[in-house]
Amino acid sequence: MRLAVGVVAVGVAVGVVAAARAGWWPNVALAVGTVLVAALVWRFGRGLGVAAVVIVAGLCQVPGLMQAPITSTDAYRYVWDGRVQLSGHSPYSRVPLDDSLAQLRDPILFPGLSPTEKTGVTSETPQDPVDDPRTRINRPLVPTIYPPVAQAYFTVVALFTPWSAGTLGLQIAAALLAIALTWLLAVQNPRWAALWGWSPIVALEASNAAHVDVLAALLITAAVIITAKRPKLAAVFLGAAGSVKLLPLLLLPAFRTRRPLVALGTFIASYVPHLLAVGTLVLGFLPGYLNQEGFDDGSSRSAILALLLPPEARQLVAALLALALAVLAFYRTKRDPLALTCCWLYGAALLIATPTYPWYGLPLIALAALAHRPEWIAVPIASYLAYASFGHDTRQGLIYLAAAVIVVSAITIRRRFVAESGLTAARSPANTGERDETHRPRDLGRAR
Repeated sequence: MRLAVGVVAVGVAVGVVAAARAGWWPNVALAVGTVLVAALVWRFGRGLGVAAVVIVAGLCQVPGLMQAPITSTDAYRYVWDGRVQLSGHSPYSRVPLDDSLAQLRDPILFPGLSPTEKTGVTSETPQDPVDDPRTRINRPLVPTIYPPVAQAYFTVVALFTPWSAGTLGLQIAAALLAIALTWLLAVQNPRWAALWGWSPIVALEASNAAHVDVLAALLITAAVIITAKRPKLAAVFLGAAGSVKLLPLLLLPAFRTRRPLVALGTFIASYVPHLLAVGTLVLGFLPGYLNQEGFDDGSSRSAILALLLPPEARQLVAALLALALAVLAFYRTKRDPLALTCCWLYGAALLIATPTYPWYGLPLIALAALAHRPEWIAVPIASYLAYASFGHDTRQGLIYLAAAVIVVSAITIRRRFVAESGLTAARSPANTGERDETHRPRDLGRAR
């Protein structure tokens, strides 16, 4: 039966990638596939071994490699940023359509623009963040938004990827990161690792879309797992994760006793070389991106709050909720397992902000697996359904609200069950530095 579950997981990955490629209700297929795989792993996943979980996870990544990125064009910007850095320039100060970088163009990234053609664009002139049909790179008239550790990752991959391979190098790298994270989780508990490694969301966003959020998920998970034995190194990992995507910095309150200043110092230090090279341009298009995505005025954020509040009010309420959650995490982290605190803190932040792009939820899937809290997978699932409803504020809000109800209901049921049965939660291996042995046959059905 365990073999059959693995076969189904691979089949779902194939089906989800095919549905996304063909446009056959891709977000619905992804949601149904994710729930199906999670349910089968929950029902029949006892006794899974580390090797089996990792092998199936690797097979789940294969379908995505067979297609060019589907869910977004971010990978083309990743390729470009790495290429620009290898040429000795900075993606924080140069825009993709800048004629001074014309020698870096190729038919894959610039199908409608040859190296000899002129655009008349210079990086010194402010431009609008719009797309251009001559290139697959998104927002080619503005500099990059990606932080320094992400840039280092792009550069390393670009060093080993020929131009003719396009995004394939990044797709392979993201697939390997997803598999590595599966192994890291499987060492803790193979059954729960399958929640990440066999998820069709991971199959689509890692090996296909090559989203850098997979790297952030790996660094966050490593930080949580090693924090008991190596708190300084864990803090470095967290700071590095924040320098991949800014969202991981939201977890700093959970690391209150685990060198948060080291994490923040790592994040700041990663910017120093770029700051020396390009000065204040090191922010790239990040401020403009946050403005464009509605984070400055709340106009297209906080979809749940938008059901009741106008933009100005929901921006304030969202900030107050975020502050309250940070304070709660600050105090709860001494009592609860770190993995659990990070899971609900990250998930709650996504429910408050309801970011437009669903792949932001990849770290939450890993944290849900690590914390043994599968209900939080409802948030990434909801994000895909909301993504398909972009522009319909009420529908987006209701979808995210449904995810919040699922999470709250699961937490309530679990607490009542524990209270009525007199059981206590098992110690988290991510909090103690010990390997979880509860997946072994002798421990099945028992609580510690």
